[in-house]
Amino acid sequence: MAELTVSKRSRGVTIVTLNRPDKRNALNAALVSQLLAAFDEAVSDQVRLLVFAGEGKSLCSGFDLSSLDEESEGDLLLRFVQIETLLFKIFGAPFVTLAIGKGTTLGAGADLFAACDRRIALSDFRIGFPGAGFGLVLGTARLIDRVGGDAARHLVRSGDIVDAEAALRMGLATDRVEADALEQLIERDMVAASRLDRETVQAIHRVSMSDGSQELAALVRSAARPGLKTRIRAYMAAARARPANS
Repeated sequence: MAELTVSKRSRGVTIVTLNRPDKRNALNAALVSQLLAAFDEAVSDQVRLLVFAGEGKSLCSGFDLSSLDEESEGDLLLRFVQIETLLFKIFGAPFVTLAIGKGTTLGAGADLFAACDRRIALSDFRIGFPGAGFGLVLGTARLIDRVGGDAARHLVRSGDIVDAEAALRMGLATDRVEADALEQLIERDMVAASRLDRETVQAIHRVSMSDGSQELAALVRSAARPGLKTRIRAYMAAARARPANS
């Protein structure tokens, strides 16, 4: 089964669906590479609206760390850099981007959600940014752009998971809808996305962007600090020890 499916619709709409439902669409190395390729193809295809969705119960549960013992710290660093590259591209895309948030969406999956222009929370959506728990600095600048400095720092420091209503109140989500209203919303956003040419859309995105070097440098420094795998193992052990509803 393909780990990523791409559906090209009429009028410049492409839907990219993460397709690892048994892993809650966790980002392994192959899926990250496929996401980068799908984004670059969307740029070439003159897409006007790029939608990110997840098969199964969740948009994305973050990085897949199930093969931690088989991966070197260099392997992990490469995957982290690739996802930061993807997020930077999404944030400055020459088209409108939309993420459909459902289930518990965490870590790099939450960063993917936050990087998009339109951030749709379904009723069961919950989101959190736990990566700082193992020393990783990823996506914080984009999160600040969405929710402001104080709220972003709190979400990153605490690792709190917030529900759809809270995400909407703080500006992390742009809309909250029921699943049966999703197609109508995509249709509406498709019309809005077609109003401006792609050069103008990209220029609007770039107004609020840095060149990405500071974010990438912060990520690399945090991931390259000695003991990354030890920190990840400690974080995973602590997560397993927490009550399931915490």
